[in-house]
Amino acid sequence: MFKTCTCGKEMNVRLRTVIYTNKVSITNVPVLCCEDCTSSEVVPEIKNDLKYLIKQLGNQPELQELDFGESNEFAYMLGMATRKELSHRAIDDLVQDRINQLLDLLILASSLDDQTWTKDIERRLVQISELTFST
Repeated sequence: MFKTCTCGKEMNVRLRTVIYTNKVSITNVPVLCCEDCTSSEVVPEIKNDLKYLIKQLGNQPELQELDFGESNEFAYMLGMATRKELSHRAIDDLVQDRINQLLDLLILASSLDDQTWTKDIERRLVQISELTFST
């Protein structure tokens, strides 16, 4: 996933920390960065999820640190792909492993009749399918 910056150089995806109201650190947010002019922007495909997370925090959140990978599969998969112990594995294998893991969790959530958990897992599976189609 690459984008051309307004300066004409190529922007690359990096995982960054976003600070909200000087109280909440949201780590592992995928951000497009230009190494030349240092411009950056949140990856467009995850903006809605980030907005949703921020909305859930409210206007006066408590001091805390959140991992965006816990609410967004693109951030989660980028984090996994950058882990040193997994560097030898192909991205396709990591994605397939995650899909299998989520499908196993979906079976468990369904068997427990936990609709909130089921919907969350289904949302994550949709995020992965959108990720694989966009890349």
